[in-house]
Amino acid sequence: MVSDITVFDRLALHPLVADMPGFWLRRLAALGTAVTWPAATRLIREGAPLDKVWLPWTGVVLIDMYVPGRGDVPITVTGADGVLGWSGLIPPYRSTVGAFVVEECRAVELRAGGLRNLIAEDPAIGAEFTGRLLSIATNQLHAAQRRIADFRRPSAAGRGPGIGSVAAHRTADLEEP
Repeated sequence: MVSDITVFDRLALHPLVADMPGFWLRRLAALGTAVTWPAATRLIREGAPLDKVWLPWTGVVLIDMYVPGRGDVPITVTGADGVLGWSGLIPPYRSTVGAFVVEECRAVELRAGGLRNLIAEDPAIGAEFTGRLLSIATNQLHAAQRRIADFRRPSAAGRGPGIGSVAAHRTADLEEP
């Protein structure tokens, strides 16, 4: 089935940008394309160069951090109405976390270089978009802090919480103001 919903339409429905003026959304849409990732896809590896920003509208993506001796440790989840790859807008344009697709994910993919140029060219859209991303970054930092606190508490297995524990935190992490 082919969808008649455009990238502009998807942006107009995404909470990060839905209430922005239409001419801003058109400029953002010009930088984007719709993408789909199947479950079990490693989307981002921590520390890797990052040249895309994604605004998912479906799916579940596990956010993780590499911990020596433990590997990739889950810290939170995101998905529909979330944002992935925002660190691609900030020098040195490398991912600060990893991301692994748990359930098929569909997203608007924005070219980070084009978005950086747009932010630099138009101070109004730059200030608005950056402020919104800072709010998301703050929420993700708080989620990571909670997960780190969880890892300091031993579990029944003595290893700290795992992926199932992250899923249990999903609602709280996604609904924070």
